[in-house]
Amino acid sequence: MNRRTKEMEETASMLGMDYQEKDEYGMLSLLKDFKLFKKGTSKRINHIIRSKDLVEGLDISIFDYRYTISTGKSAHTYHQTVFFVQSKDLELPEFYMKPEHFFHKVAAYLGWEDIDFESHPTFSDQYHLKGDDEESIRKMMNEEVLHFFTIEKEWSLEGIGYFLIFYRNKKRLSKEEIKEFCNKGIHITQFLKTDKEES
Repeated sequence: MNRRTKEMEETASMLGMDYQEKDEYGMLSLLKDFKLFKKGTSKRINHIIRSKDLVEGLDISIFDYRYTISTGKSAHTYHQTVFFVQSKDLELPEFYMKPEHFFHKVAAYLGWEDIDFESHPTFSDQYHLKGDDEESIRKMMNEEVLHFFTIEKEWSLEGIGYFLIFYRNKKRLSKEEIKEFCNKGIHITQFLKTDKEES
């Protein structure tokens, strides 16, 4: 048993979740429409922690994901940890949110605008938010979500229908970080559900 397997098994036990070393659920196929899973080659999901009853109505998975980007004669493999939730209570518009960096600001200057919120300028300065259905995305990004990501920096979030993924790009989380990561993912999911339930 390698070190990561042991760590993730222990984490699953601590969280009261199940552990599967390999992707026997066909998750790569399930997630193929997300931007994260469209890039690179040699894609692999493993070390899956999963529960359908940790929170009522949420099918939660936390897993390691790796992919390789090739540029000419060189190639680099990236590793990261992803929180994935399926819930019929979500009904999300298709959207993609990632940390806003310099090239996004240049793109905005050239007219390639993202979705900003005048009421939350810090959030708008920190995050690049895109999607075709702007009206639905604005409704989805309620006060709780905007406040959360005003405080929390450098996260990525993607949603399509009943599916949501949450991650820190190109960062594999340690055993000690995963419990808090799971809690944050659950909170975000509940925030997104609240907006729908109250509408």
